[in-house]
Amino acid sequence: MSTSGLLRICTAGSVDDGKSTLIGRLLYDSRGVYEDQVKSVEKASKNRTAGPIDFSLFTDGLRAEREQGITIDVAYRYFATSRRKFILADTPGHEQYTRNMATGASTADVAILLVDARHGMLEQSKRHARIAKLLGIQNFALAVNKMDLVDFDRDVFEGIATDFSTLLEGRSLYPIPVSALHGDNVITRSDRTPWFDGPSLLEYLETVDIARTAANGAFRFPVQLVLRPDQDFRGYAGQILSGTVRVGDTVTAWPSVRSSRVRRIVTWDGELDVAFAPMSVTLVLEHELDVSRGDVIVNSPIHMGKRFRADVVWMDERPLEPNRLYVIKHASGTTTAQVDTRLLLNDISRITIETSRALVYDKYSEHRGTGSFILIEPTTNFTAGAGMIAEHLQDAAPDRHPGAAERLAHLARTASSEGEAIEAVRRALEDLLT
Repeated sequence: MSTSGLLRICTAGSVDDGKSTLIGRLLYDSRGVYEDQVKSVEKASKNRTAGPIDFSLFTDGLRAEREQGITIDVAYRYFATSRRKFILADTPGHEQYTRNMATGASTADVAILLVDARHGMLEQSKRHARIAKLLGIQNFALAVNKMDLVDFDRDVFEGIATDFSTLLEGRSLYPIPVSALHGDNVITRSDRTPWFDGPSLLEYLETVDIARTAANGAFRFPVQLVLRPDQDFRGYAGQILSGTVRVGDTVTAWPSVRSSRVRRIVTWDGELDVAFAPMSVTLVLEHELDVSRGDVIVNSPIHMGKRFRADVVWMDERPLEPNRLYVIKHASGTTTAQVDTRLLLNDISRITIETSRALVYDKYSEHRGTGSFILIEPTTNFTAGAGMIAEHLQDAAPDRHPGAAERLAHLARTASSEGEAIEAVRRALEDLLT
């Protein structure tokens, strides 16, 4: 496999393990920052205790981050070497900002797990590693940082590496002993770790092989908009989540499960003979199928149902409650859903979800785009949870479902206020009528 092209990286780990310092050092030593940025950081470092340059300031861009010495938001940085281009997401380590870490990891190819050599694997380190694993990241660089503070003890390093290899079983793990502050094994190998003969962190990132199968997998095309400018044109617009489509291909629209052939592939710049992920296109089919926003056009079997098991990361201070109705956004469509398990802020668990309308989906391990979803708190429109579909389940028997009137009454009874009850019933009615 080729290592050329773009590599997306995220950092993960507990607070104060030195993520921002490591990334700042990586950017600085690889000449990934401009001269004016260096001067700005040198000036800002004068009143701090991190030496002539506080490398964390290259990524901690918010005023609150610089004042507190922590990362709050996801900081994206772009840099390149002669071998590869990189987009790097420096994510926060604080438990209260776990949702920001999940955001940064959701599109990453490689995760850099950072651990303080003095403390080893902490609870937040485990949580971040589990989230990155759930999100489908296959390649992990374990940067055991602050090795200078444990006298570059090989036994300490190998003990931490063993702990993480157990946690991340089934994934590719590359442990590296580093000192972000002094640059050991960040850009080049360090003389202070003669017992370590592997490549440095940058060398690993430049050469790690990433298998990207989006354009080669099964064709998945959620319809975002039906275009009908006149009676002679009917096109289905959206973004190709995976796979490739060609003029003349036979495709099937779900949930109607009706098939047709692709007659045209239309874009703003003109028509194409072939399109692939992640392109945004408009498909014109030979037959006018009953297709609307939220439907999915595919070229191979896909699952449809109302019940499934999913790994959910809960990101709302208000708990996930089994007796509440939530809005679930999946691909380009939305509906309502209920769960079987109570989750608290930052909990990660596999739960059962039942939707009011059947979803057309894949397992997350097979297709990220059609296997992921978010849960929205209907009273605040807050994105409260992120989920990855893991198992198909049989839909419940029809006689187990309460009638529409019973469901609406239940929503009104379980709401915490009159205003919340009105809004919940309104959304449920909209769902029933669409």
